Amino acid sequence: MGAIGRRLAADLVTPIDLPHFASAAMDGWLVAGDGPWTLVDHSPGRGQASPIVTGALVPADAFAVLRSESGEVAGGTLRSTDAGEPRPGHHIRRPGTEALRGERLIGAGTPLNPAHVALAAATGADELLVAAVPSVALVLTGDEVVTSGVPAPGRVRDSFAVQLPALIGMLGGRVAGTARVPDRLDDTVAALRDADAALIVTTGGTGTSSADHLRDALRTLGARLLVDGVAMRPGGPTRIAELPDGRLVAALPGNPLAAMVSAITLVEPLLAGLAGRPPEPVRTVRGATAEGRAGSTVLVPYTEIDGRAQVAAWRGAAMMRGLAGASGILVVPPEGVRDGEDAESVPVPWRVVA
Repeated sequence: MGAIGRRLAADLVTPIDLPHFASAAMDGWLVAGDGPWTLVDHSPGRGQASPIVTGALVPADAFAVLRSESGEVAGGTLRSTDAGEPRPGHHIRRPGTEALRGERLIGAGTPLNPAHVALAAATGADELLVAAVPSVALVLTGDEVVTSGVPAPGRVRDSFAVQLPALIGMLGGRVAGTARVPDRLDDTVAALRDADAALIVTTGGTGTSSADHLRDALRTLGARLLVDGVAMRPGGPTRIAELPDGRLVAALPGNPLAAMVSAITLVEPLLAGLAGRPPEPVRTVRGATAEGRAGSTVLVPYTEIDGRAQVAAWRGAAMMRGLAGASGILVVPPEGVRDGEDAESVPVPWRVVA
C-alpha cells in the first residue's frame, strides 16, 4: 500500500502468465463431453460433470463450465437448460489471456494507483521499487506570527504550518521537520544549518528590510544564490540557493498567496528534479480578460467554468480566498490576456472544476 501515489522506479515485467492457470469463470459444473452428464465428486471424464466455483482450478484439457443458472440436476443427472450452453471452452479463463510471461505491464515513472498495485500483486510481486520522495525541511520565520486564535492588531495568524506539509506532499515531497524562528540572523542561520533535508523551504524574510535576514543567512553559510528574485507577481522576492553541502533552499515570500504561487511554480520543479521525474507541464486554457504588468508576469488564480478561465476577484499577495477555489493559476504576460484568447496556466495540485 505504501507504493500508491509513488512513481515506479523500474518497469514491472510479469514473471508469469496472467492468469497463470486455467480456472472457472462462473459457479456451476465442470463438464466433459456432451450432455446430459452424470454427477461425480472428482475430475469428470467424458459424459460426467462435477460442481465447481468461480476461480477454481480446471484441468488444461477441460471441455467447458456450465454455469449454475443454465443447468438443472435431477436424479444425479445434469442437463443444460440453455440450448447455447455449453460451448467448448465456455466460462473457462485460460492462462495468459490478460498478460503473457515477460510482458511489461507498468512502465517506469508511472504514478501508481490502487489498480497498479493490485496488478503487481497478481504477478506475485511482494515489493515494488519506487522513486524516492525528496525530504523537505520547513523553516518558518516571523515575530508577528501567532499559531492559534484570532490575532491582535499588528499580528497575523500562521497560514503556513497548517498547509505547507500537505502542499509539499501534493507537490511530490515529504516534510521531515519544521522549525519556527524569530526574525534574528543567528536563529535563521542556525535553522538553515541544522535542517536535515534535501530541500529547505523557508517562508518570510526574503526582502531587504531590517527584519529580513534570509539573504544574509545564506551569505553567512556560503550559499550560492541560484535565483535572486523572479520577474513575477506575486512571488517576486522568491530566492533559490544551494548550500555548500548540496542542499537546496527555496525561500518563499511571507505573504500567503505569494508563497503558495511560488511553491506551486518553483518548488514543484525542484522536487521533480530531486525525484528524477519531469515537472508538471503547463496547460492551455481559454482565458478571460486579464491585465498584464510591464516587465513582469502576473500569476492569477482562476476557476474554469464551461471551459473558460474566470479570473478570481481576490488575488492580492496576502489573499487566500481566490486560490482556495482555484482550478489553476493563469499565466498573464506583460501585454495581458484578451477575452477568449488562449493562455498558459499552471495546474494546482488540487484541481477544482465548477
